[in-house]
Amino acid sequence: MTASHTAPATGAFIHPAVFYATDREYLASLVPFITDGLAAGQPVAVAVPGPRLDLLRTALGDQAGDVTLIDMQDAGRNPGRIIAAVLRRFADAHPEGHVRIIGEPIWPGRTEVEYPACAQHEALINLAFAGRDVTIACPYDTARLSGEVIADARATHPLLWEPDGRRTSAEYAPDVVVDRYNLPLDDRTDGGAEEFAEEFFVAVLDDVSPARRQAAVFARGLGLTDDRVAEVELIVTELVTNGVLHGGGACRSRLWRESGHLVCEVRDEGRFADPLAGRRPAPLDQIGGRGLLMIHDLADLVRVHTSDQGTTLRVLVRLDA
Repeated sequence: MTASHTAPATGAFIHPAVFYATDREYLASLVPFITDGLAAGQPVAVAVPGPRLDLLRTALGDQAGDVTLIDMQDAGRNPGRIIAAVLRRFADAHPEGHVRIIGEPIWPGRTEVEYPACAQHEALINLAFAGRDVTIACPYDTARLSGEVIADARATHPLLWEPDGRRTSAEYAPDVVVDRYNLPLDDRTDGGAEEFAEEFFVAVLDDVSPARRQAAVFARGLGLTDDRVAEVELIVTELVTNGVLHGGGACRSRLWRESGHLVCEVRDEGRFADPLAGRRPAPLDQIGGRGLLMIHDLADLVRVHTSDQGTTLRVLVRLDA
């Protein structure tokens, strides 16, 4: 079934995977998408990895100045922050009329540790933007990404834009992808971690301060700057507070160093009921409820596993950033 090339209907959310194998195919799909939007007076944002951003900037010439350009390798280093801090931030700034966004969160070089969060992000876009008057086109490099990644793209995007045409995806099943990558996070005490800090059992909010102080000492010992140490303190504070308040009344907090990252992990007995928790921008008048959103914003990666037996939140902070 071939999708229409005409302008989208008002109020329609459109989420295609854009498949390309060469720079020429990349530009052939995305430059007209941008220029047609500009010609229609629609706001356009491009959030792609730096080298791709340079390619599009050059191809657009003077029109690049009319487009919001975002380096996804920076803004989307943690896939869990893309919906709120990149996509919603731009779309919400333009509430009138249709908005066009190019978002490329998966590129060659994403690690195996990062990929499950990337795939879940792509699936959750559909829930986050349901009913919005927005098109979010997501490019995929079919020449350099694995067959598994391309198959997941077909499952997380209802539309497929390929070099030979546009069609609906017969494999579209975003909830299946969210569940598939809700993977258990192994216990690093069995190996993999290079250095552990003392484990904390946090049963009441009065126990949060010792966990925060320990995080500061551990982070400083790993050479993080004062600003980054403060961010780690904030991450641990929000993690354990969330565990106590929403995780069955208690949690276990651990810190370790692994593969160039400081890792903060909290395990509790609760279950995430909202798959978009921490991914929605908080209304200005909202009191509280910003902890997970803040964690996503500060972290370099957030991995989550949730089940009837409890929830594990694992947050990675790069040591060389």
